[in-house]
Amino acid sequence: MTTATAPSICVYMGSRSGHQPHWQAAAEAMGAAIAERGWRLIYGGGRTGLMGACASAALNAGGEVVGVIPDHLVAREVAHEGLTKLLRVPDMHTRKAQMAARSDAFIVLPGGIGTFEEFFETWTWRYLGLHQKPVGVLNHERFFDPLLQFLDNTVSAGFLDDTTRASLISADSCDALLDRLF
Repeated sequence: MTTATAPSICVYMGSRSGHQPHWQAAAEAMGAAIAERGWRLIYGGGRTGLMGACASAALNAGGEVVGVIPDHLVAREVAHEGLTKLLRVPDMHTRKAQMAARSDAFIVLPGGIGTFEEFFETWTWRYLGLHQKPVGVLNHERFFDPLLQFLDNTVSAGFLDDTTRASLISADSCDALLDRLF
């Protein structure tokens, strides 16, 4: 782990809230659950969508929140100025590297192509041995069922091994997922 005191959990999620209020509620629950355990939230630094909901909930629960945002997204994602620490970096590559270096585990919540790109890159880094940190998805309302089925099909077709597939943690509640990380 990066610190002896509290693990840092990187959460990848959408800068949009989705069409149903339960997506935001799940992000808020994750932020609060991380904070209530005394863990640190690492995320993309925005205050909109699921990102802002998760960060604000963690802060409201007394948690430490570190956001990492590239300069070109400060206005677009409306940087969250109320964080414990907001790191502005020059580009997306630096953002992802900083988030990974500061984190002990990774969680994916619903989001769009940026969320998926961050998730697959982080999981690929684990596969390549660049880290051995846990990677998990919050399968709230079965959002990730099609992806998990696709990954199982990828194993069946011989393009992904069972060990790599098994390394991806999945749970349908925040506490269940957090319990399985370490």
